[in-house]
Amino acid sequence: MNTPELKKAHSLIIVEDDAYMQNLLSHYLEEDYNVHVFDNGLDAYAFLQEGNIPDIIIADLNIPKLSGLELIMQIKASGFFSSIPIMVLSGEESTEKRIKCLEAGADDYVVKPFNPRELEVRIKVLLRRSGKLQS
Repeated sequence: MNTPELKKAHSLIIVEDDAYMQNLLSHYLEEDYNVHVFDNGLDAYAFLQEGNIPDIIIADLNIPKLSGLELIMQIKASGFFSSIPIMVLSGEESTEKRIKCLEAGADDYVVKPFNPRELEVRIKVLLRRSGKLQS
């Protein structure tokens, strides 16, 4: 018996303030994942603190209230949330910015515009690395 609940075994948090990008990501990912979208880092972090632990967090860097980099640092500083894989999805292409995010604890960095298929594969790689998806 293949139910939608079984199909959506994994959950994602998307932290993105651009409405178009929110809709694009939600539309593309909600078929396979439980998707929770936040337009700022503070609300996303509050969601975590309420006990909602996703399998992956996908965050833009330029988000209000708590930037993507600040969100990464907050999550990785917490013993409780530090094992959640974080993917940065940003329009910022600089190598310096990528290095700063990866050093802060991000697990992957994808530059916009991106290929949705590549994003999907990168999500699966993070799930595999975290032990939440079998090869």
